[in-house]
Amino acid sequence: MSRLISAPGLRSLLAAAVTVATAALVAITLSPGLTSATSTSQGNTQTTKAQADDENTTERVENVVFAIHGGAGTIRREDLTPELEQEYRDALTTAVRAGHREIQRGKDSTAAVEAAINTMEDSPLFNSGKGAVFNTDAENALDASIMDGETLDTGAVTGTKHIKNPISLALEIMENSRHVLLAGEGAELFAQHRGIELVTQDYFFTERRWESLMSAKDGESDFEFGETNTVGAVGVDRDGDLAAGTSTGGLTNKPVGRIGDSPIVGAGTYADNDTMAASATGTGELFIRQAVTHDISAQMEYLDRPVAEAAGVAIDKTEEIGGEDTGGVIALDHDQNLAFVFNTSGMYRGYVTEDGEIVVKIFGDE
Repeated sequence: MSRLISAPGLRSLLAAAVTVATAALVAITLSPGLTSATSTSQGNTQTTKAQADDENTTERVENVVFAIHGGAGTIRREDLTPELEQEYRDALTTAVRAGHREIQRGKDSTAAVEAAINTMEDSPLFNSGKGAVFNTDAENALDASIMDGETLDTGAVTGTKHIKNPISLALEIMENSRHVLLAGEGAELFAQHRGIELVTQDYFFTERRWESLMSAKDGESDFEFGETNTVGAVGVDRDGDLAAGTSTGGLTNKPVGRIGDSPIVGAGTYADNDTMAASATGTGELFIRQAVTHDISAQMEYLDRPVAEAAGVAIDKTEEIGGEDTGGVIALDHDQNLAFVFNTSGMYRGYVTEDGEIVVKIFGDE
């Protein structure tokens, strides 16, 4: 049976409740960091994010018209002889000059991206074209994509085995087909129809990549998602149009049919005149899951973040699901602000400013 409360007793209970509520409000007011559970959580996230940003190498450069990367990964001075280091610097410089030359000639940014990546695809130093790694069947299967920031047109190829320059085939698909991505035999049939240069598999052979495959099959190296030496480029032409492209041989000893982020628009490559152009390198599976390059664009469009901050947040997200050393990205916005962001020990990279200054770097502490 319920117990009745007298009027005086009820007034006492109400007064006590008011006292408790008032005290709680005072405590909350005097604790600036404690506004709500949601706000506290967001504050911690911002702090963690700031700490994560400090662990990344982030470079910001202004007045840049063209930039390239040759892959991010475990790149240490002790692993490169002075001669090999100079070879890489020379190859990076050649790529930057090739892209810049097209822009100086009045060509559009997609032509500049193609020209620069062609030089790296033709070099045995990089994991694209000539220097591509072997899959588990001792074959070279190549991927590439390119995107026009003005029209959002895109071309991409995956699993090609006889295309000398996959980025050129990707551009051909973008300009002369209604499709975006062609794979394997279908991509090569299109290449034959369009007169794209084909080669036999032995063209891609390099002793260094063969030894890496043998080591992997002997169990001497772990399966690493973040294969070094994927290549990419971003640029802005005289009309202010952005473009981005990426090309790779994938992973040493990768399963037949494996596809990484390089040919996936929004993961390895993205360009939009309203925001930026970006090319990624690193753990392809993670970059696909986080749609890294599109994420950078979306942050800039919807959150009004500058390109370097957006790129940093995107790379941090790959760490959240994949741990450390996931890779990096180069991103160039429509105002010619360039960001290199990577969480590895190095990234082969270079750029040219509007006044023609060329800079190339390899290690994270340069």
